Amino acid sequence: MLQGQDGRSGSLGILLTTLEQVVNWGRKYSLWPMTFGLACCAMEMIAAGAPRFDIARFGAEVFRGSPRQCDLMIVSGRVSNKMAPVVKRLYEQMPYPKWVIAMGDCSSVGGPFNNYAIVQGVDKLIPVDVYVPGCPPRPEALLDAIVKLQEKIQRHEKLGDRL
Repeated sequence: MLQGQDGRSGSLGILLTTLEQVVNWGRKYSLWPMTFGLACCAMEMIAAGAPRFDIARFGAEVFRGSPRQCDLMIVSGRVSNKMAPVVKRLYEQMPYPKWVIAMGDCSSVGGPFNNYAIVQGVDKLIPVDVYVPGCPPRPEALLDAIVKLQEKIQRHEKLGDRL
């Protein structure tokens, strides 16, 4: 039996929330990442989906192959100038709301490749929500970035605005 504050059994409590909080809670625990590994960091991203690290605990269970089924792009590895238009196009094909994690030094700031062929940070092409440092970062770092992204999603207040 449920018991209310007045001590009577059978009375139900009241839960107050907003539509934004309910929607953000659902979005927070149902991230659909896109399979998009560009270099060595992709091995660590794949390891995060394996049973040892189990990315499914954070609601990002299945890596999707199509941008139209994803809301999270994890850019792992260096982005060459030749690949830059593809990254931008894939981001534009993702449905709203969409988030981006830049995984590794190469996708965050260009890494050790300070030359004309490599984009010096994927944030020059698309907006990045969370940066993961390391060369390559461990799967635990990616899981930490997903938790930080979930916290950002939960804090968002307006449904119509970009996070």
